[in-house]
Amino acid sequence: MIELILLFIGTALVNNFVLVRFLGICPFLGVSKKVEVAGGMGVATTFVMTLSAIAAWFIQNYILDPFGLSRFLQYVSFILVIASLVQLVEIVLKKVSPYLYDALGVFLPLITTNCAILGLALYIPIKGYNLIESTVFGLGAGVGFTLALIIMAGIREELEFADVPEALEGAGITLLIAGILSMVFLGFSGLIAM
Repeated sequence: MIELILLFIGTALVNNFVLVRFLGICPFLGVSKKVEVAGGMGVATTFVMTLSAIAAWFIQNYILDPFGLSRFLQYVSFILVIASLVQLVEIVLKKVSPYLYDALGVFLPLITTNCAILGLALYIPIKGYNLIESTVFGLGAGVGFTLALIIMAGIREELEFADVPEALEGAGITLLIAGILSMVFLGFSGLIAM
């Protein structure tokens, strides 16, 4: 149990997919202007990351490895699974919770192209995680992604009231803040050996 907790914390903080591994930068910069929107995107991405981790583990261990197809079909199969999961989530949300679908509808298709999810699926066979560890790894990666998005959105909301020099307005100050946040998260390195 302790190992799973350490894996979760290590994935969310020490090896954060956005701020340490630099995966999923596009949604991190594009959807982090408002905290509410960032939170919705983070929850949807966490859900897809967790399901993708489980699906990737089953595909790797029951289809790709037994038939020797990992070398040729790993990327294609993981991309297809992620795209299918996003479509499934979109359909289920539309039927079960129209309000949540309307709130996230614009951002749901963007999850398909999030390279953090593909990176997560590819890390699972490299790390040799079992099913439970893969699930915790996916959940931790999603929570870390959400945390990074919400922190960035909170800072960007506060920047609307700050006196930012004209030369740094827009993308300049956003990239500077992302770099500082990355350095902050790199400070967690060594907290948990992974």
